[in-house]
Amino acid sequence: MAKYCGNIGFVETIETSPGVWTEDITERQYRGDVISDTRRWEAGEYLNDNLVINNKISIVSDPYAYRNFFAIRYVDWMGARWKVTNVEIARPRLILSLGGVYNGPEN
Repeated sequence: MAKYCGNIGFVETIETSPGVWTEDITERQYRGDVISDTRRWEAGEYLNDNLVINNKISIVSDPYAYRNFFAIRYVDWMGARWKVTNVEIARPRLILSLGGVYNGPEN
């Protein structure tokens, strides 16, 4: 089983002025294990297919992650940011399922 150490991005939507909402990103570093390591190519609308990983990363959680598990948006892994598609609570860990490349706002 491979080890994981990297940043996880939490996104909170906040009102910066009346009627204007922006995404505030907080990155925190976590450690854990890569418990599933698979990938697949998905046909897209463009010339090249999209790489989608079906990995699961189990992190040792802290109170912040438990309170904000719904706001986990991406994981830094292997030199890229990957979308988190599912979060499973398995105390004292969170199991994060990854999908395609994250293309949203960055910190």
